[in-house]
Amino acid sequence: MEKRTEIGSLGEFGLIQRLAEGFTSHQPWTSIGIGDDAAGLEANGFKVVSTTELMIEGVHFDLSYTPLKHLGFKVASIALSDIAAMNAIPAQLSVGLGLSNRFSVEAVEELYEGIKLACEEYKIDLVGGDTTSSPQGLIISVSALGLVAEDQLVKRSGAKPNDVICVTGDLGGALMGLQSLEREKQVYLANPDMQPELNEKNYVVMRQLKPMARFDIIHDLKELGVVPTSMIDCSDGLSSEILHLCNASGTGARIFEKNIPIDDETYLVATEFSISPLTAALNGGEDYELVFTIAQSDFDKVSKITDVTAIGYMTDIPKERVLVMKSEQIVALTAPGFGPQ
Repeated sequence: MEKRTEIGSLGEFGLIQRLAEGFTSHQPWTSIGIGDDAAGLEANGFKVVSTTELMIEGVHFDLSYTPLKHLGFKVASIALSDIAAMNAIPAQLSVGLGLSNRFSVEAVEELYEGIKLACEEYKIDLVGGDTTSSPQGLIISVSALGLVAEDQLVKRSGAKPNDVICVTGDLGGALMGLQSLEREKQVYLANPDMQPELNEKNYVVMRQLKPMARFDIIHDLKELGVVPTSMIDCSDGLSSEILHLCNASGTGARIFEKNIPIDDETYLVATEFSISPLTAALNGGEDYELVFTIAQSDFDKVSKITDVTAIGYMTDIPKERVLVMKSEQIVALTAPGFGPQ
């Protein structure tokens, strides 16, 4: 029988102490970690950037098909993706939990095992957090800090006309993973004896369950000496993120369907669900890739990064935010999104 320790048997501080065991510091600028009233960070001449993500069970995640370890890794990655979008290097993470009595100590430890894996993957330090009771379900709040030299800080507002629009990785996979998991859940609810059929959907399922913050690209850009003119992470879909960059920068944008990167598995699964792969890429969200602009003079350097694709350019007509189809038809970029944003 699986061991179950009631959270009440440890108390809040006992639980925090237990969860903090095994976490080590990766960053030299963490001066105060877990165990005091607040964390400490030595900025050493860098700018400190911060972000917070709040995720609620039943709104942002479904534990019927999301393993707690994967969830821990994912919530950390989501918060850290915002740090990457500022061209910063991640440093610290803190986690707040709202827990119902449905969760045992072992369940929370499983969640924290995923958070620990993220700390090791991104070389960051868990420096604190908070726990409290929740009337139902699980609530997770993650705050992240990063550091960036002042002259390398990238915001949404720096794009200029004729800047090249680039994206990392591929798009639309996370939505197709969600669709696949949701369908298998409904099959299971109708017949618990049915086995899930996800063998040919491993890539899209993992895009949904275990996204990665793209600090590899941030390091590549630094090594090439390239500072993007604007940047944002792709959490709500490509269309939405480009519109954000345009609104902040006062520019228009023209992107090309033929250049938008979509994985072959995403194409196949989208077709299976009678969803346009292009729609999935434009409006699906949760891919957590980076969308950024660069000066044309930096294009040759950035083209050397294998996982970056140029998809269009900024224009000097602020109201022009368009997609050029393969047929040469021009359509307006819109961002309806899928589900809660």
